[in-house]
Amino acid sequence: MIATAVEPTCHVCGIPADASYFDDSSIVSAPTNVGDEVVLAKYELHAHYCGVLHYFAQYTDAYALTPTAVETPALEWQIRSDGEPLAPWLTFNRIINPWGLSGFPIHLRLREGTLLEFVVRFKGSGPVIEFSTAPPVTQVGGRLLGRFWYNTTLGGHR
Repeated sequence: MIATAVEPTCHVCGIPADASYFDDSSIVSAPTNVGDEVVLAKYELHAHYCGVLHYFAQYTDAYALTPTAVETPALEWQIRSDGEPLAPWLTFNRIINPWGLSGFPIHLRLREGTLLEFVVRFKGSGPVIEFSTAPPVTQVGGRLLGRFWYNTTLGGHR
């Protein structure tokens, strides 16, 4: 009988087999004053831990009522890493990954110890969208889901 050892990392993505998941989300009242922002979801990796962002989702009550309400001209959305916009989502003013759908998975590596935040900011009234029948946005939500693991390169063995 040949004994096989458990592989310490995935041979495809390199993520350790014992990596854990993070998942944070909230639905809150939309900001209404120019410059106000709310943190919808966040996760902070501990020192010596790395991670991957696998998925994010957005929610507005207007989009929940009608899927044509994709644009959010008065709101700016950002995913930030240590306070800086995370490329390629520097700033956007529309629903690009709706809550409740399977969405588009991503595999974005996160720096060791980073603070990841999903925020929405009220920038004021946006351009008038002609023929719009979309209801006003009064609630917003966001979700971040990913994996994290101890990085033995940075901190030695566990």
